[in-house]
Amino acid sequence: MKGKDEWIHGHILEVISGLDEQGKLFLSTMDLIGAQAGAKDFVVAGTCDGNLYGMCETLYKPDMEEEELFETIAQALLASVDRDALSGWGGVVHVITEKGIVSRELKGRQD
Repeated sequence: MKGKDEWIHGHILEVISGLDEQGKLFLSTMDLIGAQAGAKDFVVAGTCDGNLYGMCETLYKPDMEEEELFETIAQALLASVDRDALSGWGGVVHVITEKGIVSRELKGRQD
């Protein structure tokens, strides 16, 4: 049986976002051993990352307004976790703009 620390560390995947020195968007994911995978439009992480990439590639388009972006993220997240036995229970969407950060909680299936 795995120890507590081994179990926890195996399920942490990081999404890193922010602005670089020139004020440009920086997006990256990082796996358990620190390998980064950067992108210019979106990144995903989690047990349903394959589903998420497919949904995001289908729904995402550049230069969306804040509300449209939130709806796109919410639909991609909920549709993806519904098709993954290890995911669910909703999520939190953080939309980061020049004005600030807007966070909203999503309620998903709980089975």
